[in-house]
This record gives sequence, structure tokens and C-alpha cells, in this order.
Amino acid sequence: MINLDENTITQAVLERYVDCPNPRLAEIMSSLTRHLHAFAREVRLTEDEWTAGIAFLTETGHITDDKRQEFILLSDTLGLSMLVIAMNNAKPQGCTESTVFGPFYVSDAPAYDNGADIANGASGAPCFVHGTVRGLDGAVVPDAEIHVWQADDQGFYDVQRTDLVGAQARGVIRSRNDGSFDFKSVLAEDYPIPHDGPVGKMLNGLGRHPWRPAHLHFMIKAPGFETLITHVFRKESQYLESDVVFGVRSSLVADWVRHESGPMPDGQLSSSPFYTLDYDFVINPARP
Repeated sequence: MINLDENTITQAVLERYVDCPNPRLAEIMSSLTRHLHAFAREVRLTEDEWTAGIAFLTETGHITDDKRQEFILLSDTLGLSMLVIAMNNAKPQGCTESTVFGPFYVSDAPAYDNGADIANGASGAPCFVHGTVRGLDGAVVPDAEIHVWQADDQGFYDVQRTDLVGAQARGVIRSRNDGSFDFKSVLAEDYPIPHDGPVGKMLNGLGRHPWRPAHLHFMIKAPGFETLITHVFRKESQYLESDVVFGVRSSLVADWVRHESGPMPDGQLSSSPFYTLDYDFVINPARP
């Protein structure tokens, strides 16, 4: 068909997929094409708007590198990330809920012993974190691999800083034989996602703020169990109801307890307030 118009072009594109050797790819592309064309018709997309959209995606690609993933930010802020997570991470009642991975995980974080200071110089009030990893049946999970990462009190992850040589406020520890773990870091604070790029411009144009409630990231792996990717959120945050990436779940909100100056859990004396967090994780057995 050569003489296509706005009413016939969709079917013409779909017919080009009939010889696709990958059925799942054909299904995804067919659905994407139908919905994308329907969107353009519904809003009566203009050529200038289409051009602006292409420019937005181009800028998103240009700003993305090994330290910044603007496409993940875009997916997160549109709620797509949490939609995909919700569809693919249904768990039995009692399991710790999953939430967004975020763009600041790194695969080569340093390993630490329990009780270590993973802050490694990151700025912020001292915070001591303790918890236990258990299975759905209540049995403790020893030697679980626990990845932790967070921002400092200025709202920056170590990978966002150009003046650092090593990792800060991130690390990997393993649960003890009784399933317990603990480490020292810094107090989690509210922070904005990077908003100096195209996603920030989009949020500003929509009248939306770029803020995330204070949280710690966790990824927990153990043989025989599904990998858990989640956050623990600080109850005191003002952004729990308006997280820019829609990642908050009430079961993941916890109390960071403030302590006045004095002896800390590691035996040292603090001349300023410090905090403690206790949070237990329940991971789901791997599916057969």
C-alpha cells in the first residue's frame, strides 16, 4: 500500500511485523505501534510538538553516561518503573515489598564486615543500622549478601561527586549465622533527583517537584531466594506522600531514632546527636 493516510498507516506498519522471527518482540512492537499511533491521534500531535519530543529524547540520551542514567529517571518520574516492578514482583503477604532500583547502584561496591563504617567519610550525622534477614517461614537466612547505598546529607551519591577516589555510603555486607547484620553510616536525608537535565525541565513544566523522601537502598541476595530490591524510608520525611518516583510503600517506612550525645553502639562517645535504625527483611523463596 502506497497511498497511506492517518487512518490506514497504523495497519500498514503492523503488517510489516508479520515475518518477525521473535513472537514476543512482534507482540511488543505491535502493541507499542497501536498505542503510540492512538496517542498521536488522541492529542492531535502537531509537527512542532513531535519535533520537541524527539529533541527531548535526544537530550536525554546525550546526558546519560556511566554515572548518570537519565532514561531511568524518566521512567521513574513517569511511574513506569514502579508499574513494571509491581507487575513483576508480587509477593506473599509478609514479605518485604520491592521498590525502584534507582540510577545510582554500582556493581563493584566494597565489601565490609558487620559493624563497619560504610560511610567512609560521607557527610552526615552518624547512623547505626541493625536488622535481620529471614525467610517467609520465619527462619533466619545466614550469609545473605546485603548491598547498601545512600546519599549523603547534601543529597549526593558518591558517583555524583567528581572529587572522590573511593566509594562512600555504599557497601556489601553479609548476614551472620543468626541472620543479623549491622553497620554504621550517615543519617538519610531528603534529596532532589538530578533536575538540571531534560527530566528536570519536564518536571518543572508540569509543576512537579524533584524531591525524594529520605531512604536507604537495599538489595539482598541469598541462594534459594528471590533477590529483593527495596528502600527503607525515614518516617519524618515531608515527601512520603509525594515521592517524585512513586516508590514509597507504607510497609517500608521506619523510624530513625534520635539519640542525644553520649555513648554510641560502637562504644565511641559522640559529642552530637546520632541515630539508630532497626529494620528486618523477609525475603521470598525462589519460585521452582
